[in-house]
Amino acid sequence: MKSFAAKVEEGVKGENGKPSVGPVYRNLLSEKGFPPMDSDITTAWDIFCKSVEKFPDNKMLGWRTIVDKKVGPYIWKTYKEVYEEVLQIGSALRALGAEPGCRVGIYGINCPQWIIAMEACAAHTLICVPLYDTLGSGAVDYIVDHAEIDFVFVQDTKIKGMLEPDSICAKRLKAIVSFTNVSEEDSLKASEIGVKTYSWPEFLHMVPIDQKTELVGVGTDRISGFFKGREKPEEISPPKPFNTCTIMYTSGTSGDPKGVVLTHEAVATFVVGVDLFMDQFEDKMTHEDVYLSFLPLAHILDRMNEEYFFRKGASVGYYHGDLNVLRDDIQELKPTYIAGVPRVFERIHEGIQKALQELNPRRRFIFSALYKHKLSWLNRGYSHKKASPMADLIAFRKIRDKLGGKIRLLISGGAPLSPEIEEFLRVTCCCFVLQGYGLTETLGGTALCIPNEMCMLGTVGVPAVYNEIRLEEVAEMGYNPLGENPAGEICIRGKCLFSGYYKNPELTDEVLKDGWFHTGDIGEIHPNGVLKIIDRKKNLIKLSQGEYVALENLESIYGQNSVVQDIWVYGDSFKSTLVAVIVPNPEIVNRWAKDLGFNKTFEELCSLSELQEHILLELKFTAEKNKLKRFEYIKAVTVETKPFDLERDLVTATLKNKRNNLLKYYQVQVDEMYRKLASKKI
Repeated sequence: MKSFAAKVEEGVKGENGKPSVGPVYRNLLSEKGFPPMDSDITTAWDIFCKSVEKFPDNKMLGWRTIVDKKVGPYIWKTYKEVYEEVLQIGSALRALGAEPGCRVGIYGINCPQWIIAMEACAAHTLICVPLYDTLGSGAVDYIVDHAEIDFVFVQDTKIKGMLEPDSICAKRLKAIVSFTNVSEEDSLKASEIGVKTYSWPEFLHMVPIDQKTELVGVGTDRISGFFKGREKPEEISPPKPFNTCTIMYTSGTSGDPKGVVLTHEAVATFVVGVDLFMDQFEDKMTHEDVYLSFLPLAHILDRMNEEYFFRKGASVGYYHGDLNVLRDDIQELKPTYIAGVPRVFERIHEGIQKALQELNPRRRFIFSALYKHKLSWLNRGYSHKKASPMADLIAFRKIRDKLGGKIRLLISGGAPLSPEIEEFLRVTCCCFVLQGYGLTETLGGTALCIPNEMCMLGTVGVPAVYNEIRLEEVAEMGYNPLGENPAGEICIRGKCLFSGYYKNPELTDEVLKDGWFHTGDIGEIHPNGVLKIIDRKKNLIKLSQGEYVALENLESIYGQNSVVQDIWVYGDSFKSTLVAVIVPNPEIVNRWAKDLGFNKTFEELCSLSELQEHILLELKFTAEKNKLKRFEYIKAVTVETKPFDLERDLVTATLKNKRNNLLKYYQVQVDEMYRKLASKKI
């Protein structure tokens, strides 16, 4: 059997109350030790600066303007142009009083200003603190206060909320810089509470010197900061490897956000490691690649993808802010690389399946035959390019064109992607389709699949170049890394690891033990060294009969049923059964209704008891198919018409269920489901 990872330490059986631990695995590139680092790349600032030197005229950051509600083509800034703006923004920050070590917030949608502000922080050893664009004002207040943020770069539509009288932001902040402009109303409101506001052009010192007279009344301190960057940029104060690069707060599924402290060395090491990993394959990433950025930049997956692209001197184009028409951005940008969470790829899969259903039977048959033909050659070890050029030309090229026509790599992260969808995308998208695994605490890239290896289907691949992976026993769930079916909690050690949780040493000590970070995820490492995620430790609950249930795992299993679009499974330690809130797939529901002769709207159908019973039967079928235990069967459902969304704060930025928020939102329905179940037993 071919090995894809190196076993560098054997497992150890647990004694004296200590859990058993499995063997330690490394990337094959690190079998004899971690590769030496590039001496020129030791900080995040180095990543950017070196590419400015090598690729000054390359397109770096692209965006689309909206005029009269019409979205225009992509406009680009080169590496050199971005660098010049970074120097100006950094100078203005220093003029306002920002000193090395100061925390600077960035709050808003992905855009060039986001990255320019981030790089300006790096230039002066300021600590960038992202604020989730999708978080409510309460969480933003918490982070601003907890991280002691003095200055914030912000999307113009977010300013008003930050200036509310009861907002901590209004009491704490010294200055707000808009990504675009500041309205007169917001400017006046800010001045009344002592917060300075600047538009982006102002902060860039774009106003000519001879227009100083128009600034009467804004204060001499503002004028000095206003022109300092343009006339004489402040000398940069580049960071050292040990300096904190960013404090990235994880949105979490419950409780207050946790501030994950990441050093410049960790960021640089991660990017160098990805570069080494990708460079060993025939298809290499180059300065001509284009990345579509739509996942939140405040999330580790998108942030590190962009850092890697900056390392290559490649281009990053931002979506124009509406995920519902992301397809339009794809067609305009024509990206070579897209990274997303499973729901993004599930929607792509659903769109393709819907188009297939509209084909006549003969064309569907041809598509199916070509699919099986190409898959058979992929399974024999052929690359996606050579498996069946004929099938690509006849059937699958059109799917590639839907992704812009130039796509070379799709990566899914944030949660497990079902093997069925991954296989389908591998066959039909005419590009590499890989899963990866990581957390904010591990800079997002703990493991990544290897291109063209079909044995990695349904897995997350091999350890990153500068990290090690092992499994640890979880006795209460029956997972033993030294047992007949080795599995356990995934633990990470190495150079790409966070320094701790900001102002939370107790939580840091809880998850960092003897240098190993305990992820809370359950995995198994196959004999060939490939990692697979199978469960989640943190969402483990005990039902009243004493049985443990992993809720996230059940949601993943039940979510495979075509009738399910969204699902939240709930269990109570004082109850013996599970219930769920289901958002059904409208297309499947309408088809079911047509077969039964129901002539109603989707909303009306969701209120029918017949649909509830149908969904319960479908869930039972899925439970039986996956050999779930009887106590893991869902006994009652509430049918919801609207998908769980960010606006109601029911999911995280990576679209994971926020369990506490979902319970608050659906408490009445949960109580009613348990009441009905109890009445049936009487």
